[in-house]
Amino acid sequence: MSHIKSVQQILTPPPSHMVGDGFRVHNFFPSGYKMGMHRMSPFFLLDYNAKVEFPPKDEPRGVGVHPHRGFETVTIAYHGKIAHHDSSGNSGVIGTGDVQWMTAGSGVLHKEYHDREYSKAGGLFQMVQLWVNLPAKDKMTTPKYQGIENAQLGKYYLPDNQGLVEVIAGEYKGIKGAASTFTPINMYNVRAKKGAIVDLSLDEKHNTGIVVIEGIVKVNDTETAPVDNFILFRNDGTEIKIEALEDAVLLVLSGEPINEPIIQYGPFLMNNKAEILQAYDDLAKGKFGVLED
Repeated sequence: MSHIKSVQQILTPPPSHMVGDGFRVHNFFPSGYKMGMHRMSPFFLLDYNAKVEFPPKDEPRGVGVHPHRGFETVTIAYHGKIAHHDSSGNSGVIGTGDVQWMTAGSGVLHKEYHDREYSKAGGLFQMVQLWVNLPAKDKMTTPKYQGIENAQLGKYYLPDNQGLVEVIAGEYKGIKGAASTFTPINMYNVRAKKGAIVDLSLDEKHNTGIVVIEGIVKVNDTETAPVDNFILFRNDGTEIKIEALEDAVLLVLSGEPINEPIIQYGPFLMNNKAEILQAYDDLAKGKFGVLED
């Protein structure tokens, strides 16, 4: 009886599109591969900004003021720096190795731009943005923000100086993650040197995928996944074996599905149409607060 969580598919990056003028992303789901809104639940959206070189610019590139309700946005920085502001008074800058975890909940206005200093210098940029769904009972939770610097991440060091696992959420071999979540989620950055073997043990029923941020890896001794690809796993076991064929960085996503209806309309992720209409009504009435562009 095998306990291996097997690879369903290795997905190459779909064509890129721009979000604002600051993010050139490949959307792996929900639209990139018609995976649907539930296949990677609780993760609803994965936008991957593969490595791109931005030339210097005086006015920072980015995305202007936009609303969110009913979910969380998680931004993981690999290269470059992002500044953000929201209408509940949170602001901050995240740089290489940091994570920004924003719970929109009942609603915020939000904007995100390249950090001014980074923008003036230009340079390499690489990020992941996720939308993490919230269960119905928490959709209208008070907005909050977790700005997690790299030093705050849980760290598990692989033997023989072969790299480390940064625990963003959940836990890995007893090391706890820095982010608090509303549903069970494991989220790691695996930074593995060439030749390293990393074992993952994740719940059989949890939806699981891995973004190859750097390098090439072999999975379960059978499949090979190169940089910028997404590895989608079946819900058929618990154990994953990763071998780094060259120095590699992997973003591991695994979480308990939220088995509830999803209605998405623009920047809102709710359970039914009435809640979407309510969100637009609340937005028109100024209930999301005020944020200058």
